[in-house]
Amino acid sequence: MTEPTTTPGRRTDAPRAARGIPAPGTGTPGEGTPDAGTPGGFAGAVACEWIKLWSVRSPYLCLLAGLAITGVFTFYYASIARINDHPVEPVGNAAASSAVLAQFAVVILATVAVTSEYATGSVRASLLWVPRRHRVQAAKALVVAVVSFAAGVVYAVVGTAVAWGAFDGRASFDAGTTLRQALSVGLYLALIAALAVGTAFATRHPAGALAILVTLLWGLPSVLLGVGGPELAAVNDYLPHGAGDHFMRSGVEAPYAPVAAMLIVVAWAAVAHLAGLYVLRRRDA
Repeated sequence: MTEPTTTPGRRTDAPRAARGIPAPGTGTPGEGTPDAGTPGGFAGAVACEWIKLWSVRSPYLCLLAGLAITGVFTFYYASIARINDHPVEPVGNAAASSAVLAQFAVVILATVAVTSEYATGSVRASLLWVPRRHRVQAAKALVVAVVSFAAGVVYAVVGTAVAWGAFDGRASFDAGTTLRQALSVGLYLALIAALAVGTAFATRHPAGALAILVTLLWGLPSVLLGVGGPELAAVNDYLPHGAGDHFMRSGVEAPYAPVAAMLIVVAWAAVAHLAGLYVLRRRDA
């Protein structure tokens, strides 16, 4: 029997099945198909972003730096409260207050997770593998937010333990309040990480993204509270950290309920996410 041949440089019109070539995505797993055993859709995008995040050293360094900052800050906070004989307050307030600095650990982690791909050009491969732009951004934001939430809870637990010893009796402990504050710190850092991802997609450059985030999360609140006055303090209440501080801390008077404070931070993260998505769709890679 004579084998069918094709003329070099000439395309054959025979169906793929007739030539023994499976259609894309229809091969049997384990038979050498490119997508054998690999999840697709949003789950696949999330798996890809998870692998990319932990394939470099920067996330580990950022998270360790955040843990160190939390330990130092909570010890300092509790020691000052003890020395100055401040009124007794929930011990979890020390860990909640440390978020003003610890948040920059997840800000840098989230920013580098985005901008490093633009710096190396690997974003082209990411958009080729996952053509739907919103899926790429959502997957990256979800992965970074989950990691930041877990880190925030750990930071709060460690910070509370450190502060309890440093307070030396100048703090109260309630299991329910402490647990709520630990989860609140984790939620706040997760939302800040999502905000940072959106900002990084909008700027595409680490210096630009960090300049905006440092100004928004630390510089502007410092100016508003430093200058003083109820009007400027009221403006700070609607900035991300001002609102976040209200739902992380306990026993402190706030102009709105903790749920409203959380929704303010959610709104900031959503605006940043939409801005980043607009730029990603308009300018592509």
